[in-house]
Amino acid sequence: MGFSISGSAAIIFVGMFIGFGILYGAVSDGYERVSDAQEARTDDALETENTAINVTSAEYVGTTDRLTVLVENTGATAVGLNATDFLIENEYVTDWRAAATVAGQDDTRLWLPGEQLNITVRTGEVPARVTVVTGNGVARTEEVN
Repeated sequence: MGFSISGSAAIIFVGMFIGFGILYGAVSDGYERVSDAQEARTDDALETENTAINVTSAEYVGTTDRLTVLVENTGATAVGLNATDFLIENEYVTDWRAAATVAGQDDTRLWLPGEQLNITVRTGEVPARVTVVTGNGVARTEEVN
């Protein structure tokens, strides 16, 4: 009788030890994921805070049906052109990157602070406004001259 009680207690103790080990692993992983997500959210918020753009010019030339938009990166964050969107009259334009230049170069896809993005597209209608949106959601709208 003494051995069966001791054996049962040992089995229960080992089971509890294994159970607490599994529980600790799950809680630890969950806490780590939450901490990583909070850190990523903080980094994204900082990047958004440090991103600023300014549409310096938006001109339409009717004789050539060309719209030229000049946008300056006035923030402290580099902006990727692949993550930047361009809208004419709230209509998404898909083929603008092919003719876009950054600081006079057409072979770059990175728009650094202080550099100017030049977007030139053909459009048959005279637009009233254009919008440029960065990858992290910073947007600027300008009326077309």
